[in-house]
Amino acid sequence: MDDSAYDLDLFFKMSPDLLCIAGYDGYYKQVNPSFQKLMGYTEEELLCRPIDTFLYGEDIDITTKIVTNINVGDNSLRNHENRYLTKNGEKIWLSWNFFPLPEKGLIYGIAKNVTYRKEMESHKNDLIRKLTETNDKLRQLTFAASHDLRAPVNNILAIFKLMDPARIEDKETAELIELLDQSTVGLKSMLENLLDNLKQDDVMQVKVEKLRLKEVFNRSITSIRSMVENSGAVILSDFSQLPEIHFNRTYLESIFLNLISNSVKYSRPNTKPLVEIRSYEKEGRGYLEFSDNGLGFNLNMVEKEIFGFDQKFHHHKDSHGIGLYLVHKQVTALGGKIEIKSKPNKGAKFIISLKGKSV
Repeated sequence: MDDSAYDLDLFFKMSPDLLCIAGYDGYYKQVNPSFQKLMGYTEEELLCRPIDTFLYGEDIDITTKIVTNINVGDNSLRNHENRYLTKNGEKIWLSWNFFPLPEKGLIYGIAKNVTYRKEMESHKNDLIRKLTETNDKLRQLTFAASHDLRAPVNNILAIFKLMDPARIEDKETAELIELLDQSTVGLKSMLENLLDNLKQDDVMQVKVEKLRLKEVFNRSITSIRSMVENSGAVILSDFSQLPEIHFNRTYLESIFLNLISNSVKYSRPNTKPLVEIRSYEKEGRGYLEFSDNGLGFNLNMVEKEIFGFDQKFHHHKDSHGIGLYLVHKQVTALGGKIEIKSKPNKGAKFIISLKGKSV
């Protein structure tokens, strides 16, 4: 069939992309209807004015420089993005591919309207910037709080050193003072570990080390011994199958503290709290399991919110809705996962799977 039988001009007229032919003199020679519609100008208006009068701001100089130095095969002619002003003053983003024909003094251009994508990118970048600023402020606040709390903690420890246990005749009082001393030592250790994490150059790279679970468990129990003893809670642990794991010390102590204290706080009325903790290995992954006989949850109602910030599912004067949020963040930050199995008044089981090999 003769090539003249094809009306190639239909592609130019019907294409949803923006098509144009421009001259080296800086004027459009032809523009398709899609270009005219987006810009809001008639074809005559677009052809009679220099191209740079339609461009926005600093994009005038950038685009003019590219066109002035145009060469066939120049990578700058591919996916070149610039801003235009429509007839009604709206700013739009266009992404161009140019095809120059120097021998004819013409440049063929194909553009797509990428305004929505650019706006979404700008919005995303604004959110990232604000989030970065917020995280930095929170990090500084945490750093300051952790640093400043050391002074009163050290003062308390100094007072304990000045005390003479032999002069305390009441046995119960002596035991309470010893408990306070141990708890304060534990608090100081936690603050020191937290400061070490914050001092890292890259806070996204959390320090991981080999930890003995029994040791972390004992330190955690010491910190909340008074709560455990007052509640009459029975806490059973079995780390024989997996005695050590690679994890962040501060995170692991926080996980133990939050899950154990939650089990004690949210126990059923007239029922002695029972908390069972065990570790094991399965298919090359390490697992930590915390189970209790407490109030439990209706997972159908709270499953999506259970690890949310400031979420409370039971009425308790010491509930702040942060514990499970922290546990989830600490587990997932190191590539782990956490699963919950629970029913109302049937207790709860938290299954933490660790990333990769356990040791």
